[in-house]
Amino acid sequence: MLNIMAKKTDMRILRPSFDEIKLRNLFLELTLRCNERCLHCGSRCGDVPSEELTPAQYHDILRQIAGDFDVKEFTLCITGGEPLVRSDFFDIMDDANKQGYMWGMTSNGILITPDVAKDLARTGMKTISISIDGTEATHDAFRRTPGGWKKAMAGIENLIRVGTFKHVQVTTVVTHENIGQLDELYRIFSEMDIDSWRIINIDPIGRAKEFSHLLMTNEDFLTMFEYIRKMRARGEPVTYGCEHYLGMDYEGEVRDWYFHCGAGRSVASIMCNGDITTCLDIERRPEFVMGNIFRDRFRDVWENGFQIFRKGLTCDNCAACGEYEFCKGGAYHTWNFDENRPNICFKDVLF
Repeated sequence: MLNIMAKKTDMRILRPSFDEIKLRNLFLELTLRCNERCLHCGSRCGDVPSEELTPAQYHDILRQIAGDFDVKEFTLCITGGEPLVRSDFFDIMDDANKQGYMWGMTSNGILITPDVAKDLARTGMKTISISIDGTEATHDAFRRTPGGWKKAMAGIENLIRVGTFKHVQVTTVVTHENIGQLDELYRIFSEMDIDSWRIINIDPIGRAKEFSHLLMTNEDFLTMFEYIRKMRARGEPVTYGCEHYLGMDYEGEVRDWYFHCGAGRSVASIMCNGDITTCLDIERRPEFVMGNIFRDRFRDVWENGFQIFRKGLTCDNCAACGEYEFCKGGAYHTWNFDENRPNICFKDVLF
């Protein structure tokens, strides 16, 4: 069953100050290779070259960062591509664990055999989120992977059987085509001992721009947020992701915190070629590369770079919006930097 004992807050966590700069999540993009070709992939994994650092290079990078930061104050977030396609994955993560890092991972789950699940525990993984994007036929078509749903569901069960992970989460990307499957997905997940179900919407980024029929309508958004609010009112561990300002009717109702885009303020990333940037969902533009780990010390980049992400976003509509104090222009990953406007704004939809 869904674990209704999963940790939740009795009081809503207020959004942090916009001016607060504190590293909370450091993403390592281990690869852009992937064993799936998802229709929504923001990084277009599998379609772009993947430079990959060696375990020895990661050892030096992580040792440098551990010398400059208290590694217990942030989470090392492992992502890709699919991280587990690397044959040296456990060499890297065993080293990170020995250096004291707390780490978690996002994965499509299809490579998580019983032995892999045990190795994830052995190398110190605390949290993981596995993607299930609809019922079986929908998921496999969306991820262009025949048999992917069965393998991912088996991977989740293998993690649960290990029984030592702090949090096993399922993430579902909601689209115009699968939004009617939420009740059926809940029925399936309620029979599993996962800790939470994270629901996010498809965004017009990366490969998703080529499949406009999957993008959600205003009615779809209202349906999704009402569904999440209803489930949470019942005490279910269902949550919306970190994306987008929703207006005060929904903020605090569909997740345990108020919107705060942490790009460059609490989130940084090291890309698979060593470039230092922020949230990996943000459009990959040269001006968003803050440095490279082989010529720049990460601490110096974190303390002195990222200024483009620390001043907020604004356009003419933002300037006239009474919610701007809370929104600050919304999410960087869906901002249209060429036209200086948000590609997604819920003003006049949710508030």
